[in-house]
Amino acid sequence: MAHSLSAQKRVRQTEKRAARNKARKSLIKDETKAFAAAITAGDAAKAKTALNVLVSTLDRLKTKPVIHKNTAARRRSRLTKQLNALGKAPAVAAPAAKAKPKTAKKAGTKA
Repeated sequence: MAHSLSAQKRVRQTEKRAARNKARKSLIKDETKAFAAAITAGDAAKAKTALNVLVSTLDRLKTKPVIHKNTAARRRSRLTKQLNALGKAPAVAAPAAKAKPKTAKKAGTKA
């Protein structure tokens, strides 16, 4: 147990900050789950709305010491890729055109 008044105050502040950060991280997780549910359901409109809410939250919380700014950017990028992949229907793969084999140049010839 902290003995000095300043140490006791520091313990109280740390507890408040930890609780606040835990609530904010929980908010990110809840919004991520809502986005994932929309993606799983295949509902592009709902997923886009959920992504906009999630991106707004990530951008707001990266300015606070909750998550790192690069972590927010990485998550935003990955989630946007998921949404974009949902919009594109899987196309039937066309057979690749056969490439002409390159002929080897003979030694001593000019190009």
